[in-house]
Amino acid sequence: MTEASLRLSIFFAVLLAMIVLESCFPARRSKLTKRVRWLGNFSLLIISSVIARLLVPIGVTGIALYGSANGIGLFNIINLPNWLGITLSVLLLDLMIYWQHRLFHLVPMLWRFHKVHHADSHIDASTGLRFHPVEIVLSILLKGVAVLLLGVPAVAVIIFEVALNGFALFNHANIRLPRWLEYPLRAILITQVLHRIHHSQVLDETNSNYGFSVSWWDRLFGSYKSQAKKRDEDLDIGLKSYPPNNKSAGFMSLLKMPFGKN
Repeated sequence: MTEASLRLSIFFAVLLAMIVLESCFPARRSKLTKRVRWLGNFSLLIISSVIARLLVPIGVTGIALYGSANGIGLFNIINLPNWLGITLSVLLLDLMIYWQHRLFHLVPMLWRFHKVHHADSHIDASTGLRFHPVEIVLSILLKGVAVLLLGVPAVAVIIFEVALNGFALFNHANIRLPRWLEYPLRAILITQVLHRIHHSQVLDETNSNYGFSVSWWDRLFGSYKSQAKKRDEDLDIGLKSYPPNNKSAGFMSLLKMPFGKN
């Protein structure tokens, strides 16, 4: 099985699992129909993937292979056991994504593109795929630079990318884990409840819980928030400047959103 087919197989398996769980055990109700939201969200995923592939054809794994072949980057210079190099690489890439996420909130120009993700008035697995093409390309370039400088092994890139996509689907899923499971799990992972706090309309709640996978970066850097002002069931999701309607959730509206006045 090739890298691409492996990643796609895992991606669709996790996506299907989350969709089934959302259908059976929904945590919240959407103000818009699935057809309206999913058409915009999945269309954005497709066009972002195509544009990213055209602009960065070799992908992050290709950059890792290039670095390894030419001895570029920290882990290609120092002699570490393979398991340690892979483990450190995955951890450092996850840390980089945490800070990338914070920057996309703090830098106004970057927020213009990231707000496309936050403008969703409801959160489900499809929201974890709803990113503007410009943000996707910038993220790939940043990961590519990090991979080259660190000398990240290609296998670590694959592990990280699979985990990143899987966790994005998991913590955006419209489910609520039972309290006996969710509370101990959040000691390690960003759960659905924690990530819905990040999608709150309250600014200090939005600027928290930046992690996509583990919760310890937020705890370490002071951005962890365990409880919102409102209960999870009553949390106001999205952005006030983009009220839920069919137009704002449409594909062309999502593409043009960073270039509007808000």
